[in-house]
Amino acid sequence: MKSRISLIISVVLFFLNSIIASSQVPISQLPWKYVATQMPDDWYGTAESVKVAENILLYQRDIGGWPKNLPLHKPLTDPEKAKINDDKGLNDAIFDNDATTTEMKFLARMYGKTKTQAYKDSFDKGLKFILDAQYNNGGWPMFYPLRQGYYTHITFNDNATYNILKLLKDIFNRKPLYESIVSDNEIRDSKKAYEKGINCILKTQIIVKGKLAVWCAQHDEKTLLPAKARSYELPSFSGAESCGLIKLLMEIENPSPAVIRAVNGAVEWLDSHRVIHYRIELFKNSDGKPDRRIVEDPNAADIWARFYDLDTELPYFCDRDGIKKNTLAEIGYERRTGYNWYTDAPREIFDLYSSWKAKWIK
Repeated sequence: MKSRISLIISVVLFFLNSIIASSQVPISQLPWKYVATQMPDDWYGTAESVKVAENILLYQRDIGGWPKNLPLHKPLTDPEKAKINDDKGLNDAIFDNDATTTEMKFLARMYGKTKTQAYKDSFDKGLKFILDAQYNNGGWPMFYPLRQGYYTHITFNDNATYNILKLLKDIFNRKPLYESIVSDNEIRDSKKAYEKGINCILKTQIIVKGKLAVWCAQHDEKTLLPAKARSYELPSFSGAESCGLIKLLMEIENPSPAVIRAVNGAVEWLDSHRVIHYRIELFKNSDGKPDRRIVEDPNAADIWARFYDLDTELPYFCDRDGIKKNTLAEIGYERRTGYNWYTDAPREIFDLYSSWKAKWIK
């Protein structure tokens, strides 16, 4: 059975496709990631998509990556274009929030339809950016060139590493989307970087009392230990980001004994850290503001905390002061409602695990 998140995404995509097909909404009002990867196939290569592609070429930084959280597909005025062109040297190319990998997927679609050399050149530059940014240990930072601070950590947060490795795997597996846009050398280099990335995942997996557990959302790039990011994102076990890493490992053909041990350890850890008989409830508080609380419900599907304390292995919650609290109710309104402290992502892992286990564990 699909997880609730997967079901919601499927429903949203269905309605978006229906709306687009009936031309009710201009693309500028759609999310950029949807425009980049989910439009009807025959839209890519149209005059409208070419206009969007002009923006993507313009937004690409000199280093090869793209910034995040910008509506890259929206029409630009001449002054806006001039400003973006002036910003090409900024050190804000990033892997967080689906940045860079999303733009490359769009360019691959556009090149497949038009064979425009500028799209291939931009894609190649983006791939070089990914390969150059990889640490010798196989991990990736959040920004490249490196920014001082927690940005240098190996970044599993928000599926940054997951997105990169999925892209690289599709490239060296010669998936149709990338078959015409990549060279043999790029295929070779992508495979090498992917294998280093998988090895990094194995090396960073947290060990508890001799048993493999899950991962932190970010790991120190030198020690490989769990590391702090923002003030409320402390070294911890991650119930969310670990799921993408487990999926990557389960997708490996002919997994090694080390990969099998890693998957089993992570799944067993998640299985023993369920939050059962509770659900998140949205309500209006005494100030009339939308709020969140966790309520007991014997019929609730299992959920997991976003973060678990490294010592107690219990869920923790945190304000921007960095002080851990035991319950969601103990933290302030801003962080309580402005951050996802629970997740149902592991449900998908358990859906996949049964068939994976039957195939690989004899």
